[in-house]
Amino acid sequence: MHETPSTARGAATKQRIVEVATQEFADHGIAGARIERIVTGARTNKAQLYGYFGSKDGLFDAIFRGSLERIMNTAPIDGGDLADWAVRLYDEYLRRPDLIRLATWARLERRPTGHLVADADRMDDAKLRAVAEAQAAGLVRAGDPFDIMAMTIAMSMAWSPVSNVYAASSEEPEAAHEQRRALLRDSVRRAVRPEAAG
Repeated sequence: MHETPSTARGAATKQRIVEVATQEFADHGIAGARIERIVTGARTNKAQLYGYFGSKDGLFDAIFRGSLERIMNTAPIDGGDLADWAVRLYDEYLRRPDLIRLATWARLERRPTGHLVADADRMDDAKLRAVAEAQAAGLVRAGDPFDIMAMTIAMSMAWSPVSNVYAASSEEPEAAHEQRRALLRDSVRRAVRPEAAG
């Protein structure tokens, strides 16, 4: 059982650990991350870190789960407008490239095939329902809702830190982002529109 901070100071320390460890894991992966760097950066000690998270793996799990929840909350799906959802994801990757880097490390070091997280931790039920409802309403093409969702997410990541062609950054001119958003929006609309729409 992990400790829960009982004071405001303890909560602030735990939050510092999360912030420093997020960057450490994003930069170095699970195997390459160093607890010594995390506790130094967070101005705490190993005992406190282990008390809150149990282990280095437990710390990564907490951070990664938090990153999945963040993406769901900041870019909620709209099954009837997957194109705008893809654009919101694009924007979130610009704001928080560390979220994609964490997912990449999880894929490389933990689950090279299949779902990125265990079935119990997938958090995609609401997204799959949204896609299925849009399909039932005739707004989205037929097909496995998971595949439609996965394709939309993949398209949203075309310029993300996992791109093998080009990774965008928030420092680029807004005109470049607007051009990509327009292309992404149009491409997703074309990809998911019902077959009868042509």
